Amino acid sequence: MFDNLREDAASSQFYDEEESPNLQPDTGLRSQAFFGEPASSRRILGMTGAQRFIITFMIFMAVCLIGGMALLVMGKIGF
Repeated sequence: MFDNLREDAASSQFYDEEESPNLQPDTGLRSQAFFGEPASSRRILGMTGAQRFIITFMIFMAVCLIGGMALLVMGKIGF
């Protein structure tokens, strides 16, 4: 069953190394998101520092609210 597998794969046109005419040549330039920008201006998940702070603050407030509600439901605190 697998006797001529390598020969079949080598003769297949799928693996031919011919270049497609619609491909653009490599100019040697790399994306500035990885190579050209200084470390201070890099974005994490595509967000700026202010946006990451707002998301983090909202998660912090949600955790505090859920924790407070859990304490209230369990009777550990009361009004």
